[in-house]
Amino acid sequence: MSENRHGIDDLLTLMAVLRDPEQGCPWDLKQDWDSIVPHTLEEAYEVADAIERRAWGELPGELGDLLFQVVYYSQFASEEGRFDFHDVVHTLTAKMVRRHPHVFPDGTLASRRPPGVSAEQVETRQVNSRWESLKAEERVERTEADAGVSVLDDVPRTLPALSRAAKLSKRAARVGFDWPDATGVIAKIREELDEVEQALAEGNRRHAAEEVGDLLFAVTNLARTLKADPEQCLRDTNAKFERRFRHVERALAERGMTTRDVDLDTMERHWQEAKRLESSVSPISAEPTEPSSGGDRP
Repeated sequence: MSENRHGIDDLLTLMAVLRDPEQGCPWDLKQDWDSIVPHTLEEAYEVADAIERRAWGELPGELGDLLFQVVYYSQFASEEGRFDFHDVVHTLTAKMVRRHPHVFPDGTLASRRPPGVSAEQVETRQVNSRWESLKAEERVERTEADAGVSVLDDVPRTLPALSRAAKLSKRAARVGFDWPDATGVIAKIREELDEVEQALAEGNRRHAAEEVGDLLFAVTNLARTLKADPEQCLRDTNAKFERRFRHVERALAERGMTTRDVDLDTMERHWQEAKRLESSVSPISAEPTEPSSGGDRP
């Protein structure tokens, strides 16, 4: 490994040069806050994809691309006299120290838990409760002058729709706007599905599409009730569908055919074969993986 390793200051210098009006890159000079947002979302997805594929060799590059987005926004802010990258680092560090009093008891980065108290001995439920309480306090502080403050404030609009639905419903649930258990959510799903069918029977496709949205929101609530991330649930299902459909294509190719040469029954037969093969080699656990207690953490 080379001894001449670049550090964060080199990255900040790189960005400053790219944005230099005289010596910078024409493409970078054209960018602004809004034009970079789509790239930020794309880079975040590429990080998630590399992790899911366990492509550890690709991950440093993908994480670097995501970090570059933070540096980009910080450069914009610095040029406008708003803040800079060091303000971002300071704000993040101070917030994390404040939100972890069970780790930094004196509220300083140098403070630590008393000797002999392990992480396992810290009550998880109390930690989670304190975390949410601190976040709520911060939310109120940011909007205390605004009479229209809502528990739904600061749920990013740019989140994928399923993730945002889960966060919106989770926020509402914290103040008691929720079903007592999964049974109520399942009844709501059936109700929404009935409304989809009714709209279709009336020939009102626009209303049916609206009701499909309500149905998806209700299903998202069911995932939350099961302590499952709906976005990950759908990503897993996407991957499962892709595996099985590729099996159908391979099975047909072995017979010199494609999906255009056969009927639905034939494709379905190979689909079921794919399901049987999967179930024989990878039994599915009955217990869902519970997401991190800090699901709302930035």
